[in-house]
Amino acid sequence: MKTIGMLGGMSWESTTSYYRAINEGIKNSLGGLNSAKISLYSVNFDEIEKLQHQGKWSETATILSNAALSIQAGGADFLIICTNTMHKVAPEIEQSISIPLLHIADATAEELTRDNVKKVGLLGTQFTMEQDFYKGRLIEKFGIDVIVPNNEQQKIIHDIIYSELCLGKVKDSSRQKYLEIINQLYDQGAEAVILGCTEIALLIQQKHTSVALYDTTEIHAAQAVKLAIS
Repeated sequence: MKTIGMLGGMSWESTTSYYRAINEGIKNSLGGLNSAKISLYSVNFDEIEKLQHQGKWSETATILSNAALSIQAGGADFLIICTNTMHKVAPEIEQSISIPLLHIADATAEELTRDNVKKVGLLGTQFTMEQDFYKGRLIEKFGIDVIVPNNEQQKIIHDIIYSELCLGKVKDSSRQKYLEIINQLYDQGAEAVILGCTEIALLIQQKHTSVALYDTTEIHAAQAVKLAIS
């Protein structure tokens, strides 16, 4: 079994979802008392969040690249970054290490392609929805059409992520807001919606809507399991 490198803590709430999903995936695949071999580095998200909102992405890249080197030194055979937003600096992290990086957008796009989804809605932090590092990869590398909520809706989604979900707060009123936005994306032609922030699955699951959802945390974790036991 390969050792999975996990760069987490962004937030720790979603990193626990990763840890659980990966270990359950290994147990279900191999049975018995098998669990995942993991090299985990969990950063202080308060530092990262402040730099994100100040636009100091190069500083976040330095922090995460150093963390990735520690993960590699801990024996990891490959790396997953346990957050969608910080894949903005994935190229810098990738350059700093010699082990492969399993990209969350690629893992998600492969699932969408397998299911023949051509047009998808994207929820995430405002950084992920506005900027090109994530949706651009889906469009250019995989030919998937991506639509995002309007500016007002993006702010609602973003604020709920940082002021509630990253703090472990799950509110029915916030779920209703998300479901309204998901329905609007569906009305605009989205065949499915990507939960493109690792905390969103704490609030929204498939049982809440008839619109097909792609939970990036579950997908990324499953791909990590597959690679670990290959």
